[in-house]
Amino acid sequence: MQSCEISADSTDDPLSSGLRRKRQPRIVVIGAGLAGLSAAKALLEGGFTDVTVLEATDRIGGRVQSVQLGHATFELGATWIHGSHGNPVYHLAEDNGLLEETTDSERSVGRISLYSKNGVAYHLTNNGQRIPKDVVEEFSDLYNEVYNLTQEFFQRGKPVNAESQNSVGVFTRDVVRKRVKADPDDTEAVKRLKLAMIQQYLKVESCESSSHSMDEVSLSEFGEWTEIPGAHHVIPCGFIKIVEILARSIPKSVIQLRKPVKCIHWNQSVSKEIERVADHNSDLPEENKGSNVFVECEDCEFIPADHVIVTVSLGVLKKRHESLFHPRLPEEKVMAIEKLGINTTDKIFLEFEEPFWSSECNSIQFVWEDEAESESLTYPEELWYKKICSFDVLYPPERYGHVLSGWICGEEALIMEKCDDETVAETCTEMLRKFTGNPNIPKPRRILRSSWGSNPHFRGSYSYTQVGSSGADVEKLAKPLPYAESSKAPPMQVMFSGEATHRKYYSTTHGAVLSGQREAARLIEMYQDLLQ
Repeated sequence: MQSCEISADSTDDPLSSGLRRKRQPRIVVIGAGLAGLSAAKALLEGGFTDVTVLEATDRIGGRVQSVQLGHATFELGATWIHGSHGNPVYHLAEDNGLLEETTDSERSVGRISLYSKNGVAYHLTNNGQRIPKDVVEEFSDLYNEVYNLTQEFFQRGKPVNAESQNSVGVFTRDVVRKRVKADPDDTEAVKRLKLAMIQQYLKVESCESSSHSMDEVSLSEFGEWTEIPGAHHVIPCGFIKIVEILARSIPKSVIQLRKPVKCIHWNQSVSKEIERVADHNSDLPEENKGSNVFVECEDCEFIPADHVIVTVSLGVLKKRHESLFHPRLPEEKVMAIEKLGINTTDKIFLEFEEPFWSSECNSIQFVWEDEAESESLTYPEELWYKKICSFDVLYPPERYGHVLSGWICGEEALIMEKCDDETVAETCTEMLRKFTGNPNIPKPRRILRSSWGSNPHFRGSYSYTQVGSSGADVEKLAKPLPYAESSKAPPMQVMFSGEATHRKYYSTTHGAVLSGQREAARLIEMYQDLLQ
């Protein structure tokens, strides 16, 4: 059995003899994803010298995971830089030349395209028929019109009626259905196709929101998420390059990998175990016994700190908040964690020897005709594959080969994660044969897929405002502990960052980066006299 120990600062350090005013504060950052690295980088650049980053896994990057296969890089996690104007991730990429590895044709449309802007999305039915392009365009215009209506409830303060149940999915399905059925120009057959397309579009929307269903996304809050102006970009050499740039200025000794945290003991609530160890540790400086916070690691080490910045995902907080903090979190923060939503969006990459799709096809969208009147987007376990909304064609093939990228979300994504590669590859191939009407499509030569939901260090992909939650809950999640208005204890002992803590940019990489910088700025302001 491992013996517990408490880390001690060197007594040779003139700043480490008690909590003197001029001593550098000890700051522990939990998590080496974009938020954690951004926080650590800003703290070090701001003049702090005692910063430690604890990462549970064997790599940095968090929900950024770029995988190299052959000459191509595939993103299991974060893929897009959403917008450019004022986006810190875009500027990092642009300043370091990461957006220059592209062809003239891609550059000419002002973006690097992973999924080609050119070409056409093929909407195929489970009967092996392609829905006519004009029908798709008509439906798309209608859907987008209703989507814009969903934004107005927050942006214009429109009241939400009871029929919608304050749900984006319920509202969208109801309004679009009524308009489709009332269209005097469409035949019954066309109406039937458009009604079936509602569910397919909502599946795509669920994947983008990382929700099980758009029924779970709050209608009154949906419009608060803010889009940064400018094109969307990818990084051909891998999003992990952004992670490496952030980590470049952080000394290697600062980041400890394979260092999962068991419990954060805050507000000087030192456990009996720590006191017992401290009593038997004659080398332990007196200052460590009075630390505001002790970070208890799974390997039994206790790390003293003045401030801890917690960057773990909302999924981890939902699962572990009761055991991760001692004393437990205030009820207000627990309620925020429980109210806000996070679920799983997974990717399934299939590599083929040759393309079976036409050169103009940029995606294959799956429309199940028997879902024209469906209300639910939850399937029996054996029908998990019906939640796959589409396969996008990776572009250009000169870079990626002949690869399709599939999308699945929610509880069905978790079922997919439990299956082996062979089962998933075979199931996807059968789907493609069924919808294209081509029984000769070969099985892919290779499969690569993500598993964010079942990974205990993430437990989901990214957050959303669930029905019953609001932007105020995001603010409550981000609020440092202890609350200044209710405590005379030292402030900002436990701080929170990560994409789920950014009110306007939740679910994005720039939201994660900005949240890390935000928490670092709080501490820099607090210690500005010391740091000058």
